[in-house]
This record gives sequence, structure tokens and C-alpha cells, in this order.
Amino acid sequence: MKPILRNILAVIAGLLVGSIVNMSLVKAGYVVLPLEGIDPNDMEALAAAMPTLEFKYFIFPFLAHALGTLVGAIVAGLIAASHKIKFALGIGVLFLIGGILACFMLPAPTWFVVTDLALAYIPMAWIGGTIAGKLSKRK
Repeated sequence: MKPILRNILAVIAGLLVGSIVNMSLVKAGYVVLPLEGIDPNDMEALAAAMPTLEFKYFIFPFLAHALGTLVGAIVAGLIAASHKIKFALGIGVLFLIGGILACFMLPAPTWFVVTDLALAYIPMAWIGGTIAGKLSKRK
């Protein structure tokens, strides 16, 4: 496969797999820690409830963002024909943009926003790119 096509596939696959992991963990969080009286699919009700939620309700969203980015970065790094860490970091940047947009849609507490944006995206993408690089060298 031509390197350019492989690199495009790396970005698409990284975003797709990372998004699946993200959404799966978010949905799992609603099962493990249900929001009493709130429909998690109703963005307005969820946004209104956000300031009143306890710490425990932010664990799954953080894990979803961090692990979704990590897995997406690993996938992109493994598939990329070259510059594996750059493609992994690119996935991190794209997920970071999504995280920033989510902050405007669902106003979370400041401590969560800062922690999420600082730790869940770029650091996880760097770790994912490093893992992908090491796994690629084993082949």
C-alpha cells in the first residue's frame, strides 16, 4: 500500500477506534453510575445537572477521553507508514479539539475541565505513539 494512503488510513482508523472506545466507556459509566432522574441522552438536562454532580460521576468521562485517545493514538501509530509519533499526536490534537468543544456543550466543573484537557489528550497520545513505535520495532 502506498505510504500516503496508509497514513490517511491511520488517521481514519485512529479516530474511529478511539471514538468507539470513548463512547463505549461513556455509556458504561451511565450503567455503572446511573444519573438518577436524568436522561444521559438529553444534553440540556445533563448540562443542567453537571454542576451538582459528585466527583465519582466524572471518573468514567475522564477515562473515556484518556483511553479513547490512547487507543486511537496506538492504532494510528501502528498503521502509519512513517512519522508514527506525529500521527499519534495528531490523533491527540483532534481529540483535544473535541474535548474543548465538549466543554462548551456540557459545562463541567473547572477542576474537571483543567484535568481533562491537560491529561487526557496530548499526554495519552504521546504514550500511545511511544507504545506504537516500540511495537512496530518488534516486527
